[in-house]
Amino acid sequence: MDQKRELSSIDLGALVTELNRYEGAKVDKAYLYDDDLLRLKLRDFDRGRVELMIEVGDIKRAHVADPDNVSDAPGRPPNFAKMLRNRMSGADFAGVEQYEFDRILTFEFEREDQNTTLVAELFGQGNVAALDETGEVVGALQTVRLKSRTVAPGSQYEYPASRLNPLDVSLGGFKRHMRESDSDVVRTLATQLNLGGLYAEEVCTRASVEKETPIEEATDDQLRALHEALERIGERLRSGDVDPRVYEEELDEGDGDGGEDDEADDRDPRVVDVTPFPLSEHEGLPSVGFDSFNAAVDEYFYRLEHEESDAGEAPTDASASRPDFEEEIAKQERIIEQQKGAIEGFEEQAEAERERAELLYAEYDLVDEVLSTVQEARENDVPWDEIAETLDAGAERGIPAAEAVVDVDGGEGTVTVELGEDDTRVELDASAGVEVNADRLYQEAKRIEGKKEGAMEAIESTRQDLEAVKERKAEWKAKEAADDEEGGSDAGGGEGDEGEEEYETDWLSRSSIPIRSPDDWFERFRWFRTSTGYLVIGGRNADQNEELVKKYMGKHDRFFHTQAHGGPVTLLKAAGPSESADPVDFSEETLREAAQFAVSYSSDWKDGRGAGDAYMVEPDQVSKTPESGEYIEKGSFVIRGDRTYFEDVPCRVAVGVQCEPVTRAIGGPPSAIVDRAATSVTLEPGMYAQNDAAMMAYRELKGRFKDTSFVRKVASADQIQEFLPAGGSDIVD
Repeated sequence: MDQKRELSSIDLGALVTELNRYEGAKVDKAYLYDDDLLRLKLRDFDRGRVELMIEVGDIKRAHVADPDNVSDAPGRPPNFAKMLRNRMSGADFAGVEQYEFDRILTFEFEREDQNTTLVAELFGQGNVAALDETGEVVGALQTVRLKSRTVAPGSQYEYPASRLNPLDVSLGGFKRHMRESDSDVVRTLATQLNLGGLYAEEVCTRASVEKETPIEEATDDQLRALHEALERIGERLRSGDVDPRVYEEELDEGDGDGGEDDEADDRDPRVVDVTPFPLSEHEGLPSVGFDSFNAAVDEYFYRLEHEESDAGEAPTDASASRPDFEEEIAKQERIIEQQKGAIEGFEEQAEAERERAELLYAEYDLVDEVLSTVQEARENDVPWDEIAETLDAGAERGIPAAEAVVDVDGGEGTVTVELGEDDTRVELDASAGVEVNADRLYQEAKRIEGKKEGAMEAIESTRQDLEAVKERKAEWKAKEAADDEEGGSDAGGGEGDEGEEEYETDWLSRSSIPIRSPDDWFERFRWFRTSTGYLVIGGRNADQNEELVKKYMGKHDRFFHTQAHGGPVTLLKAAGPSESADPVDFSEETLREAAQFAVSYSSDWKDGRGAGDAYMVEPDQVSKTPESGEYIEKGSFVIRGDRTYFEDVPCRVAVGVQCEPVTRAIGGPPSAIVDRAATSVTLEPGMYAQNDAAMMAYRELKGRFKDTSFVRKVASADQIQEFLPAGGSDIVD
């Protein structure tokens, strides 16, 4: 069976109780190994040295390790480790919590001058973010900028959308969620109830319910038995009643390399799973018991790491051990770009604060009237809710000062107003005057600019790291050249050169693939390039639909939309936004690919239809002006004149990994993606939720590459999800 590489939500729930026993331990140092393994060295008064390990790469784990199982400290600490040392050295560990039922742990550290929160995301691409007392991101292993959430320095940390906790749901809620499914029992538990495959099967076994029972055939008694099995698991986790097990699997001859020296019977069994209590699903496997789940997790991942190291092949020549300078250079350049983005963000935030301050002076009389009204009411002991009601009544009567107020927060003692032509929102301290509030905003702008200076220092440090890598690369190349001159070369041309070129482009077999990150203006939209090379872009929401038509639609482009309601605005571009364009005679293949893109990302997919209809018009047929007496919603347009229809267009998308000329995830109509990607998978409307389908596709793609870390970096599950339509999906190849 496959070896476990990630802790589940149930595992984390069992670990949290044990990790909190180390509350009060002091942080000594932070170390970072290979960009995804964070080690915090702590000192505990009773236990001595404590090693907290958090790994968020292909392996995802968080536990305290036996010091004998910890590798030596790496060399020069990277910037993230330096930042943690500055913020957390001497801090007290104040506890850890699991965020809802997600694979997220929140570690709290307290120090007299500042507190720090570490958020470990043990799902998807994985991440660790350090937050200050306000929840603002100070630093993160990975910068995340998605439509649904952002994790970037200077921004407020955003948790993923909440998930149902199957261990807390009532019987009525459990039945309702189960009955809403059109799948079988085990798949519904795994996906809709968020249990995952193993524990979904375990619950079915404990409840004596056949796993593949269709939901519509499941009786109320069976659902009640399933719920009771879940409740018993939840009670064990909450009470700390664990009986940890590390499960093993004996190796047979088929697991060896098949050689004459393969003495399988003499080899130790390999570890395959670690659980907080024995599982019926693993009844046939040998297991080892432990006193604590933390100790079991530590032993499991220590053995897993060494088993994989022993199974790895040693380099057979000098080229195999050559450092991947290109990837390291690309990594440092990416960090610099992220830091530049942070600086731009700080500049924008500081400017926004100054503009708010200036607005207070520009609307001085109005703001002063709002503040005076609230202060006078509070002096007369008028409750905050009555103040809000009075302001609402004043707004209905058309009093400008009252109309400007959009929120009254008695708990914080603040009033929020909208000022200026753009209705800029400004939160005011209701107990202070206009000048004090304006000065507070100016001071905030200065504070943000101070963070900008720190980011500029970080860029300089990263640039030094980049130059050091380039120097090492130059030294290596000089040594290689000297070795070639000394030993000569037997390599010839002709077929030998062709063979080398073929190897270079066999991306799936390469042990290391350099990262070449793109920086294209269209990546925040839905997009793909047709098989003939033309760019197609689509809106993700009403705002983007408006933006595409108003800002990016050229006179020689083509506008596509679906007959079904709820489709994206889709543009087949004749040229880029700053390029001049001539009329284009698009091929039928190109037009059909754009139509398939429009259909696949429309409500046709979400509704589970296998095909849909689309139409195409010229840009001058698209208008925002409705007929007399009619109204047009945001993101919608009026189409006038004849349309070219594409009927019965299949709902299909492919997602893949592109390796040249840049490295990234791509997605769109299969005919446009398959040849452009090093490898891809095709999906159609189906039963798996968007995030589950993304994870399935990610695992499938990652498994095809020898360099699995490359896929994690450029085509994580979150990045793949950006290319999947809303609604359920199935992989069809």
